[in-house]
Amino acid sequence: MRALSIQNPGQTALIDISKPSPAPGEVLLRVRTVGFCGSDLSTFQGRNPLVSYPRIPGHEIGAVIEAVTEGVPSEYSVGMEVTVIPYSNCGSCASCRRGRAYACKNNKTLGVQRDGAMTEYICAPWEKLISVAGLNHRQLALVEPLTVGFHAAARGRTCAGDVVVVFGCGAIGLGAIAGAAASGATVIAVDIDDRKLDLAQALGASRGVNSAKAKLHDSLLELTQGHGPDVCIEAVGSPFTYRAAVEEVAFTGRVVCIGYAKEDVAFATKLFVQKEIDIMGSRNAAPEDFRRVASYLRNTAFPYDRVVTREVTLEDAGQALADWSANPGAVTKLLVRVS
Repeated sequence: MRALSIQNPGQTALIDISKPSPAPGEVLLRVRTVGFCGSDLSTFQGRNPLVSYPRIPGHEIGAVIEAVTEGVPSEYSVGMEVTVIPYSNCGSCASCRRGRAYACKNNKTLGVQRDGAMTEYICAPWEKLISVAGLNHRQLALVEPLTVGFHAAARGRTCAGDVVVVFGCGAIGLGAIAGAAASGATVIAVDIDDRKLDLAQALGASRGVNSAKAKLHDSLLELTQGHGPDVCIEAVGSPFTYRAAVEEVAFTGRVVCIGYAKEDVAFATKLFVQKEIDIMGSRNAAPEDFRRVASYLRNTAFPYDRVVTREVTLEDAGQALADWSANPGAVTKLLVRVS
């Protein structure tokens, strides 16, 4: 069967690999649609420290069950469309013992630390399946990237009455915007691209601030009656936005960090103490986040055609990844039609 492989930084190839056989308790999935993640782009660019080469990318999955094995509950049947929770967990580390297996110390995410779903068939434990009536494989491929943002909003305890600022309107930031808005919070989106800010408002942001055109500090003070936002969610991974999140958040507010900064970030640490702020990391997503996003997609008029920048075949996926690398700001979500 065919698979897209990132052979080395900047180099992809369409390869032939053996079709997998599911073990007891697993299902065989025919992959229909896979989304490219920012981590896949980093892998292609040679900037992902968690990856070894060659690597088959892909963990944003829309698939159909091709076969089931002994031990799989009857609720999962051949022909059912599903997505997959792409994280592994060891069951014994501190995170797993605390019931937060999605942040497992020894996690191996599909397409990152182990080969992913950019291929025609994969196997998955039935416990990692999410099936939602009414969602097709194209919609299901958008569940995982949105869950990361929804999880960050949940980490920030966003709720009605909060003013939440989300830095970055890429796919992950849009998920945070949608998640915070769904919780009842008032959301302000910050980006340097007016097109993305317009899309953010379609997903629930009440206002957008282009930080390349307006003074960020003055704009946020005006929009929050001089208090600053209750929650800042960093979804860019740049020193500027990391510092801005800490500097702009209100006293006793919450800062949630999703983005990976590619360099060390210097902070005025007195703000941590003076403001008594909560600073939290946010990693991956919990099963309840997947279910919440699936319900959200089923029950809202989600602007799929505006979020999905481009769809390509598996044969064209390597070139599409190279195109994205050459112009990262032009892409919100890139989907691959595998079969």
